[in-house]
Amino acid sequence: MKLAAVDCGTNSTRLLVSDHGRPPGIERLMRITRMGEGVDATGMLDPAAVERTVQVLREYREVMDGHGVERVRVTATSAARDAANREEFFDAAEAVIGARPELLGGHEEGRLSFLGATAGLEPADGPFLVVDIGGGSTEFVVGATEPDEVTSVDMGCVRVTERFLRADPPEPEELSQAISVVHAHLDDVEREAPAAKEARRLVGLAGTVTTVAAVELGLAEYDPERIHHFVLTRAAAEDVFRTLATESLTDRIHNPGLEEARAHVIVGGAAILVTVMRHFGFDECLVSEADILDGLVLSQLGPSA
Repeated sequence: MKLAAVDCGTNSTRLLVSDHGRPPGIERLMRITRMGEGVDATGMLDPAAVERTVQVLREYREVMDGHGVERVRVTATSAARDAANREEFFDAAEAVIGARPELLGGHEEGRLSFLGATAGLEPADGPFLVVDIGGGSTEFVVGATEPDEVTSVDMGCVRVTERFLRADPPEPEELSQAISVVHAHLDDVEREAPAAKEARRLVGLAGTVTTVAAVELGLAEYDPERIHHFVLTRAAAEDVFRTLATESLTDRIHNPGLEEARAHVIVGGAAILVTVMRHFGFDECLVSEADILDGLVLSQLGPSA
């Protein structure tokens, strides 16, 4: 059975087409749509951002039809949670995809990310701290085979960038303020998910983490096989963060491994990643290509599948 999952995130819109949930999937696509642009300030989805996202959904519908997809699950996360006019976007998306987006809360988003990210890991290597750095929120999930503790905080690469990193390149004071605020959010994570301090392995998901890994590897062309389960050391993450944070946007976009459309928010995302590693004392992060999309596909399989 051909299954699909679509995730309409704050910064990107992504598709996974799968044959009965078998990894790594038939096709995995990502487009930077910036659906959450300005939502933190206005509480509304911008019509231009909605149109960008719907246009990508039209592309994805054609891809799904080409593969003969029988079931699809569509979700929307942080930007839609914050937007008063999200139902208008849901109407437009449903008209294109044929399935209405589900508004995921942070806990469900984290649970699905954990399901996808740990499906190929050895439980004995856990417990894992799975961190999904999104555009508007970041989810933290602790567990070995099942998510034991889940929490979501309103910090992501877009939100941190729009709130704190206004200069080009960011001023040292802006970076210090952003990192200080991330630390404060992580204090909240410790209270909500105290087992995070006891996790044996950090698993990082989503575009910020995979991009930092790609920059560290110097990938002129993105290669998911080299990214998936790449071990990103804290020293390497810090080095990439320093490099990107001290470059102007026009210089930053020339780093191999950095997609130009992500260049304006990568410093905010990298600030979150390195602060997580500092705060919880991790010397390395296991980078995962498997994420919420994989969890969404697996969730569509019955218990006997």
